Amino acid sequence: MHILLVDDEALARSRLRTLLEDAARADPALPPLVPHEAADAEQAWALLQAPGCGIELVLLDIHMPGMDGLALAARLRGIQPPPALVFVTAYSLHAVNAFELDAMDYLTKPVRLPRLQQTLAKLMRQRLPASARQAGANALLIQDRGRTERVPLDEVIYFKAELKYLTVRTATQSYILDSTLNELEARHGAQFLRIHRNALVARQALRALEKHHDPEEGEGWAVRLQGIDEPLAVSRRQLAGVRAALREAADSSV
Repeated sequence: MHILLVDDEALARSRLRTLLEDAARADPALPPLVPHEAADAEQAWALLQAPGCGIELVLLDIHMPGMDGLALAARLRGIQPPPALVFVTAYSLHAVNAFELDAMDYLTKPVRLPRLQQTLAKLMRQRLPASARQAGANALLIQDRGRTERVPLDEVIYFKAELKYLTVRTATQSYILDSTLNELEARHGAQFLRIHRNALVARQALRALEKHHDPEEGEGWAVRLQGIDEPLAVSRRQLAGVRAALREAADSSV
């Protein structure tokens, strides 16, 4: 996979090269990563216009002399098909503008290896042909200790949002996933049920609804799930849906 590093600072480009090498060593499933460099946006544009350049990913700084990264990103829309675009900058205030320009991701300097690995994993998912995406629709691709793990959805007991992270829990392990509950609910709502603003649970894992005392929310309700010991709190808003799901499960087992 050919990757263009665009930054006016040679040290920043060198660090990205090293991180790409580390990512390739950590995950043998990645294709060979072939970096190219440009010291400014004009040089990058010339490389991208060259016949057969084959650039699939652009790691693009925003603040550069002359044409800045946002202006170059706008030009990239004219390339068919356009390369995937990831902004790499020390200024997070540009994030909104970046995503308006169809950026796939936004990395803040100094870039850390786990964060770059998440970006590469996202790109690999997008590069899969439609048939492969369909075949992988019943599994999650998760970055875990520098490796890409394939976790079947049938093994997932719940998803829970905690601070800045999303926890994926199976009967034997917990993972951190780069996603949101809203996205997962939209994709897998037939398989997972919202029980709280911070949790989705596998419908097939539902076993019981019981009274529960939460230190923050007080008296309420919680569900028991097959495969784990701890109960998960159910919000008042989602209580009717949980009761309905349990009744449906009981009826189907008769």
